[in-house]
Amino acid sequence: MSLFTDGADAEQDDARSRGRRIGWLLLAVTVFGVLGMAVLPSPYVIERPGPVFDTLGTVSVDGEEVPLITIPSEPTYPTEGSLSLLTVNVLGNPEAQPSWFEVATAWLDPEQSVVPLESVFPPGLSTDDRREQSRIEMENSQQEAVAAALRAIGEPYESRLYVVEAQEGGASVGVLEADDVILSIEGEPVRDVTALRAAIAENGTGSPVLLGVERDGRELTVEVTPRLSEGENRVPVIGVLVAGDYEFPFEVDIELSNVGGPSAGMMFALGIIDKLTPGSLAGGAEVAGTGTIAADGTVGPIGGIVQKMYGAVDAGAEVFLAPAGNCDEVVGSIPEGLEVFRVATLDEAIGVLQTIADDADRDALARCGS
Repeated sequence: MSLFTDGADAEQDDARSRGRRIGWLLLAVTVFGVLGMAVLPSPYVIERPGPVFDTLGTVSVDGEEVPLITIPSEPTYPTEGSLSLLTVNVLGNPEAQPSWFEVATAWLDPEQSVVPLESVFPPGLSTDDRREQSRIEMENSQQEAVAAALRAIGEPYESRLYVVEAQEGGASVGVLEADDVILSIEGEPVRDVTALRAAIAENGTGSPVLLGVERDGRELTVEVTPRLSEGENRVPVIGVLVAGDYEFPFEVDIELSNVGGPSAGMMFALGIIDKLTPGSLAGGAEVAGTGTIAADGTVGPIGGIVQKMYGAVDAGAEVFLAPAGNCDEVVGSIPEGLEVFRVATLDEAIGVLQTIADDADRDALARCGS
């Protein structure tokens, strides 16, 4: 056996050693590069199921359990089962975007959705702006829910619309002012937010709309040319925050803190009706649902419906009321054990619940995809 190493063998050993070092170096660079990318902020936010609230039940206020809906001056009736509203938690905002690792994890979870940041926070809208907008939308939703519930049971009321503020950079700056009362659009009386939005959408962005306004006790007519909204679903808007000012025959108190947006409207209305009418609206069934509500009873689409269906299942609901406008998202995404019905109006939602309460045939009820 030779005690000496051939020069060619030594060179080959050095080459193999260098190759291994380079290979490990490339692997390390790749691993650290991937890890570095994983913690970088992404241009997305993550939607996931949020808290569930039974409109027939109670909520905690300052450590005390109080009814979510209270009607102090009117006779109310015992209820059974649940009529729950659903919420969506959003992970991320313009100031704190989720990492790519969090986004990748959410993509693999059917209960979560990954959506572009600008679809939730349009450019120029800060987190505080969105929070304030959501707060106003929740207040409007509650008022519209009371109006829709009273309409459904035949109780009359009075209403009007007023401007909260003209949004900076919007079409109404310099035209509409805070506290202006909107009386009409294109000569037609308007009494609720939904009707105003529908009329603006019908007008489009090609020509101005005529608004009848009351300001400081004087009536005047102004013109505003709608513009397309920011975000994913662009619609004609006039750039104002408006609220409904209703004169109801009695007080309805809704206690729900730290929840914004308009999507609980239909369930608020159903809860109010159930409390004001004898018997159980759904016969004691565990029901959840979502959808905006207009004073005329129209149920509108909402965001995050897939997360809300999973939230309903997690809360023990067996029946889910889905807005007709969300059916495209519902089909193919219904969690196991949940029966989903399609509703376009409050009257249709009441009809579904009465069918369930009567233990009648549900085959004739509308469903998404049928």
